[in-house]
Amino acid sequence: MGRVGSALDNAAAESFNSLIKVEYIHRHRFATRTEARLKIATWITGFYNPRRRHSAAGGLPPEEFERSITEARKKSDQRCQAA
Repeated sequence: MGRVGSALDNAAAESFNSLIKVEYIHRHRFATRTEARLKIATWITGFYNPRRRHSAAGGLPPEEFERSITEARKKSDQRCQAA
């Protein structure tokens, strides 16, 4: 961990934010903030590819992996409440 407010604290997020700025934001003009948000979200979705399988997620696409984690947490919460 770096100092308070250091980019080293979250290098992956800082790298991704830099990529968005260089590859998309600085190359486009937006009439409104709403337009910017919508177009950037669309660009991120296309860049991220939510259908690609990831080895770190047991070979599941990100959306399926998140669903499985959510279901596991719900089951765990139910067991804790029953005890």
